[in-house]
Amino acid sequence: MAKKNDKDANQDSQIEDGKIFAVIGYLGILCLVPLLLKKNNKFALFHGKQGLVLFIGEVGASIITIIPILGQLIWILAVMVFGMLSLVGIVQSLMGNYWRMPVIGEIAEKISL
Repeated sequence: MAKKNDKDANQDSQIEDGKIFAVIGYLGILCLVPLLLKKNNKFALFHGKQGLVLFIGEVGASIITIIPILGQLIWILAVMVFGMLSLVGIVQSLMGNYWRMPVIGEIAEKISL
């Protein structure tokens, strides 16, 4: 069995330590938990930032519901898309992967804390 170098071991410990926080990051307003409590964990921050962008999108979709009919249709579509992305994000974080969401991942990378 090959020995892992220090960088790989550090990354593995970051993933294991931040995994539960990464999952919590995809649960609505709870995206703030990894952003506030795990600032030194790259894995938790990566997923927490994506969760924050999803949450902001969900809030924006909720505001759009004030538009009659069209607003409700947009909201239903947004809930399905954001829900599926959150679910995939949760699965990917449980698997220990840094999965970058299309569009949302690009926006999340620009967030600096």
